[in-house]
Amino acid sequence: MPRLRISSIDSIEADENLMLAIATEPRLMPHLHLSLQAGDDMILKRMKRRHLRDDAIRFCDEARRLRPDLVFGADIIAGFPTETDEMFENSVRLVGDCGLTFLHVFPFSARKGTPAARMPRVSGAAIKDRAARLRAAGDVALRRHLRAQVGAMHRVLTEGPRLGRTEQFTEVAFDRDMPEGALMEVAITGHDGTRLIA
Repeated sequence: MPRLRISSIDSIEADENLMLAIATEPRLMPHLHLSLQAGDDMILKRMKRRHLRDDAIRFCDEARRLRPDLVFGADIIAGFPTETDEMFENSVRLVGDCGLTFLHVFPFSARKGTPAARMPRVSGAAIKDRAARLRAAGDVALRRHLRAQVGAMHRVLTEGPRLGRTEQFTEVAFDRDMPEGALMEVAITGHDGTRLIA
């Protein structure tokens, strides 16, 4: 297999062997999707997460030191019960503090029978607004990443006649049909705000 990708990890699970693989294994793609969920320590504790905010930042800094071209995606929940405005701002700041590129934002929705379902809830309007603000922060981060790739050459795996992905998991739209399932060196000529153009 020429490409190996880690689909989702909790940064606290990253042991010495994984960090060594990130630094030295060329088949391991320079993209990690992190299960961060929030950027506030109290909310992380209430979610029963095993990491704190600083753990996530330290992991991203160390992984990027080992592999400078590494990019990160992350899951973040907006409006978890008891989340104050200040707690939410910690999640927004985490986008920059961890250098995240791809955000999966989830508005909180209660599941019957879970501890969170019994906690004091954030209003639906506030949840919607917070999710929109997180998505906007994610859009800014993605556009910054896309702009930095224009003019570069990338090795792209084609997923369809006109679509592929770089090693960093960035979507690429081709200007003509390409053979599916091929690894190709392509020149990045621009972007449309969500994907690269080659």
